[in-house]
Amino acid sequence: MLSDPKRDTILDDVADQLRQATTPAPGLLREVIARACIRLEAMRCAGKAKDLDRLIEDGAWCDAALALIELELPAWSVRRLVREDGEWFCSLSREPNLPAALDDTADASHPVLPLAILVAFVEARRRSIASQGTGRSPVPAVRPAYAGTICCDNFS
Repeated sequence: MLSDPKRDTILDDVADQLRQATTPAPGLLREVIARACIRLEAMRCAGKAKDLDRLIEDGAWCDAALALIELELPAWSVRRLVREDGEWFCSLSREPNLPAALDDTADASHPVLPLAILVAFVEARRRSIASQGTGRSPVPAVRPAYAGTICCDNFS
């Protein structure tokens, strides 16, 4: 199945808006939620997003960005968060226990930490939608061993 061009355009616009921002703001974060989040409205109805709304109101931008990842993309986690040469680099991963060379991460950078996390969130959202569209997991499937496997080699 091909990805939805309209959804891709929306995510591109959101990512561009985040990259151009100089500081996080409640309106910017609410725009990200409105345009890039699929599950959050149901989570709000269930009362599980109250902490996120409180963090946004309090201006706790890093905590709000991390809570957004936890609520919207529970299979993803922060793999790497580092500052080099005035830029924050954020990597999100579905398989944080894999060696870094084998992992398919959603990476982003920005001079402002919460915005780097949010750009990586948008990239992870894009990858999640793409993997749902193919119906395949990014992890290679391994056929389970037959329970009655017997070794017939003669080692004598």
